[in-house]
Amino acid sequence: MQITTTLLKTMALYGIILLSPARLRGQNLTLKDALGIALKNSPGLRIAKNGVDIASIYNDYGYAGGLPLVSASGSDVEQSTSLKQKYFDPANNKSSLNAASNNVSGSLNASMLLYNGERVNTVKKRLGVLESQARQQLSSRGLFIAYNVMLKYYDIVRQQDYAKTIATSIAASRERLNIVKSQQAVGLANNADLFQSQVDLNTQVQNLQAQQLVVDQDKTDLLTLLTLNPDSSVTISDSIFITKGIRLENIIGGVRSNPDIVAADEQIRINSYIEKETGALRYPSLSVNTGYNYSRTQQAAGFSLLNLSYGPFAGVSLYIPIFNGHIYRKQQQVAGINTKIAALQKDTLVLNYTANAVKSWQAYNSNIRQLETARSNYDLSRQLLDLVLQRFELRQATIVDVRNAQQSFENAGYMLTNLSFAAKTAEVQLLRYANQLNY
Repeated sequence: MQITTTLLKTMALYGIILLSPARLRGQNLTLKDALGIALKNSPGLRIAKNGVDIASIYNDYGYAGGLPLVSASGSDVEQSTSLKQKYFDPANNKSSLNAASNNVSGSLNASMLLYNGERVNTVKKRLGVLESQARQQLSSRGLFIAYNVMLKYYDIVRQQDYAKTIATSIAASRERLNIVKSQQAVGLANNADLFQSQVDLNTQVQNLQAQQLVVDQDKTDLLTLLTLNPDSSVTISDSIFITKGIRLENIIGGVRSNPDIVAADEQIRINSYIEKETGALRYPSLSVNTGYNYSRTQQAAGFSLLNLSYGPFAGVSLYIPIFNGHIYRKQQQVAGINTKIAALQKDTLVLNYTANAVKSWQAYNSNIRQLETARSNYDLSRQLLDLVLQRFELRQATIVDVRNAQQSFENAGYMLTNLSFAAKTAEVQLLRYANQLNY
């Protein structure tokens, strides 16, 4: 699924899935809800969306310089002038004091660029690619936010699952304590067994409290990612399900559709257009000009009492760059180097994303293979704990045997939850690199 399409669909559902902090208090939060809230509330995503809006506004033929330029100007100047004029014939001498004069002028001008080395078309193409790149950056931002939310959400599930393992072990400790009390009541257990059972129970309760702190702090981190009040109280009731059968060739084939890679490829095109734009500065520029001028000057004294002129005009302007110290040529050379740099940066990015995808796939495969063994160990350790408790009740096992069985059960639970989370993390990373993350 293309990220842009997914992002737009998700943004269209904002009004449906957005939950306020007040409604979140004590409410079950699903992954879909968390993703929707994060995409709605993220300041970074809103900034990226504004970037798309800006690029869309700039992507205009007129901004590229391809439309006529029309301007109008006008003025009305009143002036008081004192003058004294002397001529060879004294009869023509004139003199006036504070003679009024008025000048009214106006003009309407229009110009249209006819040719400038295809620079306008090149600029328009560059603006179009810039808008497309901005959309890819928006998709990349949404992908990154979804990725972080998923990892934190599944980390909470992992920590809660381990807390359940500790709680199960606590239940076994309580049962062991009750067995010891029953045995002590009939003289078959001493205070040492009782005290040890109580100490072990207290220690595990403390471990569960510490684990609950980890869960609570993870929830606070998730709420921060969702840009919600960190003190909101939410519950998450979910499990980690691993998608099996992901093929490496499909992931590697999808890497080039990652929005970061697409944006890097578009940067090459942008730099290439800049190179052409700079080269076009060395070509002649031809434009046509037309307009209408009006000027009226009236004076109360002087040689000319009224001067009125008006009428249309039209013309052609040609600008030919001959020599400017090779500035344009050097700018074009630098632009060409920038295009090569962008190509190298894209190749490096593709290589890094491909390498990371391969490493994630290796971790994904390894974790899936280990999961089968981890699940088997978890089930066996649970059965072992039940069996040892039964034997302990029959005085066929010691407290040490029970503690060892509990430790094995807790270790198996810890390994299973960690492997499940590691496999899911690798899966999410793979789908992110291949632009196949469904959110």
